[in-house]
Amino acid sequence: MADISKTDSAAAQADQLMRSMGEINFIKIALIVAGTWGLIFLARRLLPYLAERGPSRARLFLLGAVPVARLGLLIVAICWIVPLIFNVTFQNFLVIAGAASVAIGFAFKDYVSSLIAGIVAIVERPYRPGDWVTFGDDYGEVVNVGLRAVAINTPDDNVVTVPHDTLWTSNIVNGNDGAATLQCVAEFYVAPEHDAIALRAALTDVALTSAFLSFDHPVNVVLTETPYGTHYKIRAYPFDMRDQFVFISDMTARGKHAIHACGAHQVTAPAAGGPPV
Repeated sequence: MADISKTDSAAAQADQLMRSMGEINFIKIALIVAGTWGLIFLARRLLPYLAERGPSRARLFLLGAVPVARLGLLIVAICWIVPLIFNVTFQNFLVIAGAASVAIGFAFKDYVSSLIAGIVAIVERPYRPGDWVTFGDDYGEVVNVGLRAVAINTPDDNVVTVPHDTLWTSNIVNGNDGAATLQCVAEFYVAPEHDAIALRAALTDVALTSAFLSFDHPVNVVLTETPYGTHYKIRAYPFDMRDQFVFISDMTARGKHAIHACGAHQVTAPAAGGPPV
């Protein structure tokens, strides 16, 4: 008799927790799901379209709005659908949350960790679409910030998918952090017997005369003396960060010519961890 009463009590609690099949409006739920999917699809297509064709200063703002809009639409849809299926009371909420947390914690620990990190990434914005970031050995432009992972497009046109839970364990380098441009560096190693003042001025002119230079930011040429030569770095900003690689190539090619014109000659830097060459 005790077992029967426990079974009846569990069934009654289940009935109280979940609405009867006749009370659930499946058509309304289907319309909410379809409408949410349609709005998310529209946001993923329309905002990048406007970003590529609108003012350059609005590009990063529009691209960064895509994951925020998607997360907001999903939250609204979930909050709309849950009361249609469950009798939402504080007690029932605790029952649902407890059961869900136990099941998810055991079955999808890593997946849920990435989802939570994804929400943190959307709120704190350590990276957003349009940013150039480094995850470990991978560098590229963020093209999509999903709930579970972020996708970056590398300079070799490869798409790398990185789970958001990388936030918990690794440093993430963001080259522009939402700005419209980023710093580019062209490096040279020159034999120490040369006129450093003349060469530094020549390398500054190399950056200032580049067709890709943004004049809104300063050009700096810094140098350090090393055991195997003088290490020069041209630090400058391109007008459009998507031109960063042709900008570095332009400064490198013309910088080599400027070094030769100053009567200096380049030396080879040692490999990482290796002896000087």
